[in-house]
Amino acid sequence: MSGTATRAILKSTALMLALGAGMALAQQQRPAQPYGPMSDAGAANLPGQAIGRNDLLAISVYDAPEFTRTVRVSSEGHIRLPMVQQAIKAAGLLPSQLEEAIAGVLSKEGILVKPVVMVTVAEYSSRPVSVVGAVRKPVTFQAIGRVTLLDAIARAEGLGELAGPELLLTQADEAAPGARLTRRILVRDLMDSSKAELNIELKGGEEIRVPEARKIFVAGNVKKPGAIAVREDGQMTVMKALALSEGLTPYPQNHAYIYRKDEAAGGVREIQVELKKILRREAVDIALEPEDTLYVPEASGKKTAFTLTEKIVGFGLATASGVLIWRR
Repeated sequence: MSGTATRAILKSTALMLALGAGMALAQQQRPAQPYGPMSDAGAANLPGQAIGRNDLLAISVYDAPEFTRTVRVSSEGHIRLPMVQQAIKAAGLLPSQLEEAIAGVLSKEGILVKPVVMVTVAEYSSRPVSVVGAVRKPVTFQAIGRVTLLDAIARAEGLGELAGPELLLTQADEAAPGARLTRRILVRDLMDSSKAELNIELKGGEEIRVPEARKIFVAGNVKKPGAIAVREDGQMTVMKALALSEGLTPYPQNHAYIYRKDEAAGGVREIQVELKKILRREAVDIALEPEDTLYVPEASGKKTAFTLTEKIVGFGLATASGVLIWRR
């Protein structure tokens, strides 16, 4: 075989290999074909719940791309499709029920014969639940799927440090359409597994408010003065308040004082407390009320004597140190 023929065969072989590689690359880069004629209907349905106002729907009609689109339900609860004269009611229907309604309208108006419709919910906007007040992170979210009262508090990252002993749940009153009902629920009862009925399932439209706890104020001769949240009314006493204030600093007086609002007199009433006797268990521990101020005065005479003694001792130590250093 001549050299010219050999070169021709090699060029032909190289060309065929290049064509084959190009076809393989094009096959790899070609986008995947949809699995069916209604694959553009949208993502999988969110949990099957009734459609509400302002929800976003993905609608697809078999072999009719002009009807395949996303549509938001109007504030009146209806949707509109191109070429369809009447508005279609969507609010209150399940996706499967809306599919039948759309198919019925398309057939009734003579637009399509036996249309096959698919409706999926792309986004719920009609089921807001708000958690506000003394929580770590106030939040508003959509009640998609099964959501309970404890789930809502968890979404808000739990109760804050100043949260009170109860929460307020406001929701629609089923007995009176259009009315709202507010319930008071104690947090300790909600957390009690024996009262599971208080962990109410939320449907959307609820507002959960967590009021701050009422406070007792401790001032004066304590290690950590400030405000103390009262979780349960009537459960705070002088001893507990002192313990939460990390105890007394040196040299308190024998008496403390409670300052309490006197609504009848329109002022503040002073109540003397036998502090020394309470600490020695010689007197009954006194209950504090929310908004009380517990003031522990300082025994100034003892403090003055202690300060003088401290100065004398300090002077003596300094003098002794000076003598020792001088002798060196």
